[in-house]
Amino acid sequence: MAVQTILMHATLILLCFATQALAQFVPHFDSQLELALRHTLVEPLGGFNPVEHSGPASPLFTAPSQAGIPYEIPEGCTVDQAAYMVRHGDRYPEPGSLTGWQQLFAKFQNSSYLARGPLAFIPSWVPPLDDIKHETLFLDTTGAGDAFALGVRLRKRYKMTPGGANFTVWSANQQRVVDTATYFMRGYLSQGNYLNDTNLNRGTVITLVDASSDVPWADSLTPSNSCPNYQGPSGAGANNSNLFRTTFQNTTANRLNFFLDGLTLNATDVGVMQDLCGWSSEIDGDLDFCRAFEADEWRDYEYAHDLNYYYGSGPGNPVAATVGWPWLKAVTDLFQAGPGKTVANGTLTPPPLIMTFTHDNNLPPVMAALGAWNSTVTLPGQPETIYPLPIMHRVENPARQFHASYIVSFTGNLALERMTCVVNGPTLQEQKLVGNFHQANVLGGNFNLNLTGSMSQPMNQTFVRLRTNDAPIPLPNCTSGPGQTCPLEQFIQSVNGPRAAAAGNFQERCGLQNVTGVISNLTFLTTAGDGVSMLIPVAGTPAGLADVP
Repeated sequence: MAVQTILMHATLILLCFATQALAQFVPHFDSQLELALRHTLVEPLGGFNPVEHSGPASPLFTAPSQAGIPYEIPEGCTVDQAAYMVRHGDRYPEPGSLTGWQQLFAKFQNSSYLARGPLAFIPSWVPPLDDIKHETLFLDTTGAGDAFALGVRLRKRYKMTPGGANFTVWSANQQRVVDTATYFMRGYLSQGNYLNDTNLNRGTVITLVDASSDVPWADSLTPSNSCPNYQGPSGAGANNSNLFRTTFQNTTANRLNFFLDGLTLNATDVGVMQDLCGWSSEIDGDLDFCRAFEADEWRDYEYAHDLNYYYGSGPGNPVAATVGWPWLKAVTDLFQAGPGKTVANGTLTPPPLIMTFTHDNNLPPVMAALGAWNSTVTLPGQPETIYPLPIMHRVENPARQFHASYIVSFTGNLALERMTCVVNGPTLQEQKLVGNFHQANVLGGNFNLNLTGSMSQPMNQTFVRLRTNDAPIPLPNCTSGPGQTCPLEQFIQSVNGPRAAAAGNFQERCGLQNVTGVISNLTFLTTAGDGVSMLIPVAGTPAGLADVP
């Protein structure tokens, strides 16, 4: 009995000390806290999806339509050539970002605190890597899956590659880019079974050395690396982005600290935590960091990335158009030649679907070369109201087209489509009314145009359309075609005229006048043997039971 009494007294004493130790963490559920919790925990974002506003940490998604242009190929049109530039798929972080994650983890674990509301998860959070040696900088499963799915989607969209045909793509030579091209190829060619015909349905990835100060200049998928005059202005992207972050990160930290007792978050923590929304959602499906912030805080976070890419590698960098123009020029020349053809003196004919894979910073320069996403002026004398993007406040105007998330998301892409359209032909509704006559044993049919009365003589014309992450984008001052497309001849004149003048000569604008052997044009798409070829066989899976080790 005496022993039991002593134990009871000891237990009471320990409970007393424990109660005192935890007293500082007991939440005070006053009306202010109740309102904050209610706002945060019940439908915190109201349908707003943070991962679509996470800049380069966003997974691939369909960007919103701009200028009200429908996503579908215009009625009466058929795409006969298309050229894509694709960022590599979702990957694990680079060492610098991983260090920030590890420091945040250490901060969460090295303190005693009470976390409530949207931050209640942080005591149990761990960085989403468990095999750092084999993961850092390489594709994750989302990156592989999105690249595969893109291959499937584009094969169905364009129907340019018949069954059994071989296919070639081009890639910058860093492993995550090559892996993206490879998974794309497997998705694109995953049809049929060619185990007994191994020369069919094969893919080739041509890898191109990353440009540097001495090779290969513009004839690569990373031309900015070999343009010294590009590097200086590109630093304005990070500088301006960091300046804007000073306008909101401390305020955001103060709001989140309301849910913490014994731990204080700062602006640096906020930056890492918002980064982790996109990264965690892609690596392991964790959305806790996404739910911790409000929609307006995500818009600020996104705008910081917009500034980084607009001034770093987009229209705000005065040399961006110079490094983006060689790809644009090469594609324009192939569109002028037409599908199944090459340029004068070309030794290689690329497929009608031209696929190139690279890094995020190489896509905005092509937009700059096109003159896109840098003006709201549509009439002579009209004042510019948005660009260049202001640094210390976010532009709310919906006319702002430049959004980094729409183009540099993981597996983000820009595309130029060449389409042949029947102009003055019967509309789909008229076809249904007039009727389609089919002759026995003859594929296809004919419409009796005489029945329509007012129908003009149909004719074929060719147009060009720009897309980013699937969303059609109007080309500046060239929208007279179906679905605001640009007539091919007008597009060619623009690229070879005012856009070429704005870009300038690569060697001169990059400050390489005293360097011999500089290549100022992109030729790998039409030159046999340019790059290193890697075979990607997609034959099928052998039948039978697998051997069990």
